[in-house]
Amino acid sequence: MQVNEERFALMLGRAALSVWGEMPRDIQESLFEIAVQGRPEDRDPLAKLLHDRHPRTVHSD
Repeated sequence: MQVNEERFALMLGRAALSVWGEMPRDIQESLFEIAVQGRPEDRDPLAKLLHDRHPRTVHSD
């Protein structure tokens, strides 16, 4: 079962990456926070990847 779960998680992750820029901001933020939970070292690299792939997700502060 673990093999299928890992495979499906990878498939779902790739799908989320492909439509990231089309997602509402609150969904993006929720998914991002869940993804980096317990992995603070991955926070900045993941944010950079997402912003590089989908520039419109850059937050204007």
